[in-house]
Amino acid sequence: AIKRGGRGHPRRRPVKLHGDKGYDNPRVRRYLRRRGISARIARIGRDSSARLGRHRWVVERTLGWLLSYKRLALRYDRSAVTITALARLAVTLICARRLPAN
Repeated sequence: AIKRGGRGHPRRRPVKLHGDKGYDNPRVRRYLRRRGISARIARIGRDSSARLGRHRWVVERTLGWLLSYKRLALRYDRSAVTITALARLAVTLICARRLPAN
């Protein structure tokens, strides 16, 4: 479920998908259409994926922050509980660093 503030049941699917040329195939587009998700996928040979860069940059930056913690990047521990705990700890540390020093 996608957590959002407000009333009602939480959403089960996103409204829109931003994808690069690697996702440009009919099967992916049919799947998204069936689920009612609008697709912004760069078409191979026609569109530039540069317009998708501003959305993608946020994801790449966040993954970079998380993978700066060696334990998460190398994943010595294979259990889901341990990886989830390490990811939560990393997110907490990242957010604490970004807070003002006051």
